[in-house]
Amino acid sequence: LLSNQTQQLGPLICGKMSFAVFILTSALSVSSLTADTEKGRRKVVHVLEDDTGAVIVQTAPGKVVTHRGGSITLPCRFHHEPENTDPARIRIKWTKVTDALQFEDVFVALGRQQRVFGSYRGRVFLEQAGPGDASVIIQNVTLEDYGRYECEVTNDMEDDTGFVNLDLEGVVFPYYPREGRYKLNYHQAEDACKQQDAILASHSQLHKAWLEGLDWCNAGWLEDGSVQYPISHPRDQCGRKDTPAGVRNYGYRHKEDERYDAFCFTSKLNGKVYFLKRFKKVNYAEAMKACIRDGSVVAKVGQLYAAWKFQLLDRCEAGWLEDGSIRYPIVNPRSRCGGSQPGVRHLGFPDKKFRLYGVYCFRENKDETAGGTGMTKRPADGLTRRKSSNSIPMNATRVI
Repeated sequence: LLSNQTQQLGPLICGKMSFAVFILTSALSVSSLTADTEKGRRKVVHVLEDDTGAVIVQTAPGKVVTHRGGSITLPCRFHHEPENTDPARIRIKWTKVTDALQFEDVFVALGRQQRVFGSYRGRVFLEQAGPGDASVIIQNVTLEDYGRYECEVTNDMEDDTGFVNLDLEGVVFPYYPREGRYKLNYHQAEDACKQQDAILASHSQLHKAWLEGLDWCNAGWLEDGSVQYPISHPRDQCGRKDTPAGVRNYGYRHKEDERYDAFCFTSKLNGKVYFLKRFKKVNYAEAMKACIRDGSVVAKVGQLYAAWKFQLLDRCEAGWLEDGSIRYPIVNPRSRCGGSQPGVRHLGFPDKKFRLYGVYCFRENKDETAGGTGMTKRPADGLTRRKSSNSIPMNATRVI
């Protein structure tokens, strides 16, 4: 049956278009979604038939979710009329679309010829689950892979597109450098996040962090060039006490001239952060040497946040980090550990000569498999056959 809502959406393809591209929810049938996902989030697939008998498929938009180092399928399938069309004449192209409506080539295939671009080389492959499957698999997912992707299928002069969003499990954190607050233009904020094993957060990531309780009274850059800040507990010092809670937005600012803090985003680590046990406190230079002697390096701010989020690292001892700041992670708040809320405590940027603190080190996993996820590398021919189009990589964590 066709719902009123679907009738309003209209067909994806008009006129005499001979095929349709459609995004599937990670190649899972509707009936295979978990009970939790089904509640209020069921993806209804409506099949329409036009006057010519061609089949047109519509799906509600969705997203696939994984973590850094994982493997994920970007689902895309197409139906072609007539079905005996030469597959060698069908062109499949995947492109990443940014908020600025800029396009980055990811993958293109024409028959048996395939090409992968830029940082995606060696990590992106066609799923090849059967006829009409244009899905691709991304292995060893990076922070920069986060975003919106376009799947385009072309046959001679006719084409159609579909979109899928790749989301990452992770944590958003505010950041400012030793020089102080409101010292970063957009490009400096972008670099600052990268130096701390992170990227500038998106609005949706910041909004999700706010829903989870993030409250920060200093405005920071986001990846789209806007400046925002999350307020969970309105107060006069942060835009007036009588205003509602929410993510405050300054809008898009001048990327060169204006200066703010940054909101960074990071995800699961390919390694472990730990507090190095020592009998004596150390200064910054001694902290660097101590981690190196232990087969590690001093942890970055993003790595400490990721360890707090995913390792549940909980340590009521302040320690040096790579940027010269002093911080410590608290999962279970308790007296004399910095307040009643969980989080990563920040004690500022002391003189690096002070011998008052310990150190947090980071040791990378030496696993030789892709991304350290336990997933074996792909054969040299880059092809993996799957039993059906309903299969997904084991490391794909969730479909929403």
